[in-house]
Amino acid sequence: MKFIAIIPARYASTRFPGKPLAKLGGKPVIQHVYEQAVAVLGEAYVATDDDRIREAVEAFGGKAIMTRTDHKSGTDRIEEAIEKIEVRGARCEVRGARCEECVIINIQGDEPFIQRSQIETLCRQFDDPTTQIATLGKRFESMEAVENPNSPKIVTDVNGFALYFSRSVIPFVRGIDRQEWFGKFPFLKHLGIYAYRREVLREITQLPQSPLEIAESLEQLRWLQNGYRIRVGETDVETVGIDTPEDLQRAEAFLANS
Repeated sequence: MKFIAIIPARYASTRFPGKPLAKLGGKPVIQHVYEQAVAVLGEAYVATDDDRIREAVEAFGGKAIMTRTDHKSGTDRIEEAIEKIEVRGARCEVRGARCEECVIINIQGDEPFIQRSQIETLCRQFDDPTTQIATLGKRFESMEAVENPNSPKIVTDVNGFALYFSRSVIPFVRGIDRQEWFGKFPFLKHLGIYAYRREVLREITQLPQSPLEIAESLEQLRWLQNGYRIRVGETDVETVGIDTPEDLQRAEAFLANS
């Protein structure tokens, strides 16, 4: 199985405009993400809608693909990027593999500390030929964190496939005081890194928004509601994403102490 990383990165972020170009340890955030991805997978592209990001990526020797500005999700941006790579020669530059034979890894452009173990765990989910889409989950460390609606929860079946994602606390632990729930069930946090087989990526980007997706504002529910299966790999490594300038300051401190 061949893997290729596509890193969606746009300039116009509501909470942190220009985030991919913000300096972290003397390098743009997007460079950290790109170098982490290439170190594991050997091949990566940044999919962006802004020439400033493209120029920065090319300046540090990376590969960038220009995409439209009107995409509603990173998944849609990734699909356009892969289509353009295919047009360039119908081959991803991963040891000569055709794009149709690849698994596409979606690594967010604001995850400069994405770890090798996380990417490798995601890739291993495709050892099962029935895996269509894969993502990662991590056990929550406190009930307070479980109750945070900004941290989506996952419940899975016995084979590790997602049954549902929610911003609410799932499952409901009946007959036990809520303060004791944390010790009674291994609540699983969703980490927003995905991988898709090439043909599945093409299909899911053609789907209209689903009622569950609209209700929870979680794109992956569109795929579940349309019958696609999402395998969940577990990791014990937390992500350190950057959404705000304050997050960048914390990331600088994290980098200095790592």
